[in-house]
Amino acid sequence: MADKAKAAEAGEKGEARPEWTGKLDFLLSCISYAVGLGNVWRFPYLCYKNGGGAFLVPYVIMLALAGMPLFYLELAFGQFSSLGPVSIWRISPMFKGVGYAMVVISVMVGIYYNVVIAYTLYYLFASFTATLPWLTCNNPWNTAACVQDRSVIAANATTSSGLLLNATANVTANLTGGKPVSASEEYWRNGVLQLSEGFNAPGYVVWYLCLCLLLAWLLVFFCLIKGVQSAGKVVYFTSTFPYIVLTILLIRCSIMDGAIDGVLFYVTPDFSRLADAEVWGDAGIQIFFSLSVAWGGLISMASYNKFSQNCYRDAIVVSITNCATSIYAGFVIFSILGFMANEMGVDVKDVADKGSGLAFVTYPEAVARLPISPLWSALFFFMLLSLGMGTQFAIIQTIVTSIIDEFPERLMSKRMLVTGLCCLVFFLLGLPCITQGGNYMVELMNDWAAGLSLMVIGLIEVIAIAWIYGTDAFFSDIEMMIGSRPNRWWWLCWKFLTPIVLFIILLFYLIGIKPAIYGGRLEFPESGQALGWLMTLTSLVVIPLPGIYYVCRAEGTFMERVRKVMKPLPEWGPALEENRELDERYSKKGIPLADYRDADNVPNTA
Repeated sequence: MADKAKAAEAGEKGEARPEWTGKLDFLLSCISYAVGLGNVWRFPYLCYKNGGGAFLVPYVIMLALAGMPLFYLELAFGQFSSLGPVSIWRISPMFKGVGYAMVVISVMVGIYYNVVIAYTLYYLFASFTATLPWLTCNNPWNTAACVQDRSVIAANATTSSGLLLNATANVTANLTGGKPVSASEEYWRNGVLQLSEGFNAPGYVVWYLCLCLLLAWLLVFFCLIKGVQSAGKVVYFTSTFPYIVLTILLIRCSIMDGAIDGVLFYVTPDFSRLADAEVWGDAGIQIFFSLSVAWGGLISMASYNKFSQNCYRDAIVVSITNCATSIYAGFVIFSILGFMANEMGVDVKDVADKGSGLAFVTYPEAVARLPISPLWSALFFFMLLSLGMGTQFAIIQTIVTSIIDEFPERLMSKRMLVTGLCCLVFFLLGLPCITQGGNYMVELMNDWAAGLSLMVIGLIEVIAIAWIYGTDAFFSDIEMMIGSRPNRWWWLCWKFLTPIVLFIILLFYLIGIKPAIYGGRLEFPESGQALGWLMTLTSLVVIPLPGIYYVCRAEGTFMERVRKVMKPLPEWGPALEENRELDERYSKKGIPLADYRDADNVPNTA
């Protein structure tokens, strides 16, 4: 009945807004979106860095006070209105810029995130060989600094700079200080990236990475070709396959020599670290990024839910699953690193790494030491592909949803065209990232495109809903959907605890900001530093602009205009008339959405 009603209401607009075909589609999509590459390559590193098992104490506290409340808020927000992150600010037009900021961040992240997926595809294809190409030092991309035994590197052996004769070797020397380099690292930097000497030397497009990037965008397009109806089927694979691979790897590696040493290194608690404020800051930041709140993706996905979906249950299940996955992945990763350290005769700390260093240098080197290494390599990179694609689907869906919701009459029936154009434009924008100097740009975007901005967006979002719109009104909206009001814990979180915790996390983030550095050694030039700040400020600048515009267009004194644009618009509320009738706040307005004009006779665009 809901589908028929929606189709009837959308008759003049050409096509109804699609919905998930089943409850499990949405739940798995949220898991696939929230459980991404960071769960595998960032959390384990933070855990051992910040006191091992003791790190779980601040991690769980931050989950309860900040992560889960924001996650629940965004799911309920999107589901109630059936709108994307821009149009949803009919609830308070003053803050519509928050929605635009979410889209700006999604655009920047979507560009470089698929480049990382392109790297993964290349490694996946390279795994289908009898001998893995990053195993030896007798390849065209290797330099005289290359060594196959990492114990040599751990001993800080040095090589004569006179042996580094070509441009490739100069790059290696710049990034390592002239010290020996593992075969896997030279394969990554010289064989795959063909890395140039610096940020200001972009070089040419690396053709095989270009093909991998094209393939990555084709995969995204075909999986999203019918919007949530096609993506909702793909996530059955992308959300479950990583767990299968992680379990297989854990079983296989747990019986290898040294695995237990890696696990103990990972979980052994050092409770003295809890006195360090940086540990709590890292826990808060990791929760914030891990759950993917404030990106707009959760709002977009929830907007395709049926009105009565139990978003409270979904928020609890996904939040706990996400954090449990991070912990579980840590056991897998450190079992492998423990085995690798044992094989090399070095400490686990000498092979522990994070980010792309773990995914494209350390782990390939580890699997090369396993029996039937090409099989384990292919499984690992296929797992990374599944994790990355699940997140990328939601990022692109957020952008497509935001565009279509702003122009539903024209674009609702052209979803495939909008998706295709977005993928094409993003592919072209990603070309600078697969040049010889492209990885410098990727790392810069990874560090600066979505950091400070997310903290600010999350803080403004919870304040706007809890204080401007009001928790009582929001609780009534949730009761309309799921039949019960949230308990006082959520009132306390949304009103006080979550904003306070987010503000503290923001302070930690600001205090910890450092100049952009590539590979832990090479500092970006001034042009790179400026570009990094420009990316951050781009998403921040758009936040106040719509509010300023609406205040200027309204009538009355300044405070009257501010109060006016903070109030919900008449069309705020459920999308279907049958759902609006559930509450007199929405049923008595009787204003046709398409005919609405504000008090100044200005067409509403909020």
